[in-house]
Amino acid sequence: MKFEDLLLEIGGFGRFQILILAVLCLLRINLPMHFLLHNFLAATPSHHCAIPHQEAFVNLTMEEVLLISIPQKPDGTFSSCEMFSQPQFHLLLNSSLQPENKSIIQHCQHGWVYDHSQFTSTISTQWDLVCEQRGLNQATATFFFIGVTMGAMVFGFGRKTMLQLSLVCSVVFGMLSAASVSYTMLAITRTLTGVALSGISLIVVPLGMEWVDVQHRTFTGILTSIFWSVGNMLLALAAYLVREWHWLLVAVTGPCLLSIVCLWWVPESARWLIAKGKVKQAHRHLLRCARMNGRKDFDVSPETLTRMATDKNMGGSYSYISLFRTPVLRKISLCSGVVWFGVAFSYYGMSMNLTGFGLSIYLSQFVFGVIEIPAKMVMYVLVNRIGRRQSQAWTLILTGLCIGANIVIPKPFTSLRSAVAIMAKGFSEAAFTTVYLYTSELYPTILRQNGMGYTAFMARLGGALAPLVFLLDEAWRSLPEVTYCGVAVCSGAVAFLLPETLNVRLPEGIEDIEKPQVKVPPEASAPEGVPLQALLK
Repeated sequence: MKFEDLLLEIGGFGRFQILILAVLCLLRINLPMHFLLHNFLAATPSHHCAIPHQEAFVNLTMEEVLLISIPQKPDGTFSSCEMFSQPQFHLLLNSSLQPENKSIIQHCQHGWVYDHSQFTSTISTQWDLVCEQRGLNQATATFFFIGVTMGAMVFGFGRKTMLQLSLVCSVVFGMLSAASVSYTMLAITRTLTGVALSGISLIVVPLGMEWVDVQHRTFTGILTSIFWSVGNMLLALAAYLVREWHWLLVAVTGPCLLSIVCLWWVPESARWLIAKGKVKQAHRHLLRCARMNGRKDFDVSPETLTRMATDKNMGGSYSYISLFRTPVLRKISLCSGVVWFGVAFSYYGMSMNLTGFGLSIYLSQFVFGVIEIPAKMVMYVLVNRIGRRQSQAWTLILTGLCIGANIVIPKPFTSLRSAVAIMAKGFSEAAFTTVYLYTSELYPTILRQNGMGYTAFMARLGGALAPLVFLLDEAWRSLPEVTYCGVAVCSGAVAFLLPETLNVRLPEGIEDIEKPQVKVPPEASAPEGVPLQALLK
């Protein structure tokens, strides 16, 4: 007997599963509010060097004081990182006569003055993370994603217990981040917050997926993904209402407390319990599911579940090395790692670039969140029509092409650039939506959490590098966009090497990957065999 057969008997998508998904969707909202928080936490408002003895220029307007104290760029704007060593009063007569003697231009000596019209305070204004310290500002996001990367290894085992631990740690480290009194303290606590939140990212999707039948797997993946977009939009609202970075951290960490309260009702994954040989607990949860779904006549003995575990030899010990021990599983692991890196790298590259499109940073964040929902709706249809593999590959390739298009579109065409950027964000989100569903179906139950941990490691590696790529604009202004474009297109091409999983039974053991797998037509419960190896081109 397969676990899918048990799900058909107890109800593969009844009231029990709907309540589980409702709680897990609430948990998903927490993620983007921290993963994309860098856009507002580390936002850098317009600034210029602080001018010493400014009170001596009482007869001059602020514009005139800046004119004689701050060099102008070729576009007429004032420099953010340089100042004159002495006031250049002759510029009051003709501002176009910029000094040719570069020796009188120096870096800021007395700090900076920031425009607080949009942000009351950010970490950039708190610790002057601008100009020569700009790298530290971008590194804040990298530290967070390094934490998420480490968390992928910490939380790569278990389901509900690890999820509870993840939420508690997220609250503790999130609040400590809000109380940071130095950049070093913030960097450490944000890194630890990333470690904690990684558990939510890793566990929510598999936990929901393992309780629903084959026919509702796609719907489950898309539904949980939609609540990422909801969190995306709520982040824009929270940042708009809370302009001070300490309190903004408190605001985005608060929902984790509600999640802890709600999670107590969610049961452990029966599929995972059977895989680990914990048959008595699995039996109890299956009976509870059957009662809530109105299947009171359901009855299965613990001995039957024991045979399921024994037949698949799922009580053994497995590690991340197991992902590379057999030929087909090795190919899946290598290719999926590249795909996840490309998906995350391009997604966060898009998500952390909210300027240059003619919209405010808050509106850009909100619109980028809104466009994700129709993207998910389209993917709900496409992954069931053209399959997971084609959907994954083409959404990545189209993401790269849109990013590349904005390189050649002139800056003054803000409306066109905004439209192309929104399309790129939609394709990027579609790729992310697909990869979560796709990966959950590629790995067997006994290795699914390890597989999700490994691919999440690759994704967070991409996420950690994405913000640092913005620093490449010092070498060439368009180099960051060229990098995002190239990685997205190449990883999309690699996705063609993965097997198709549409209507294929979730594999239970490693032998299900290496030997002929079972395909389940949507309209029938009787399986038909189809070799998974044959799907690998």
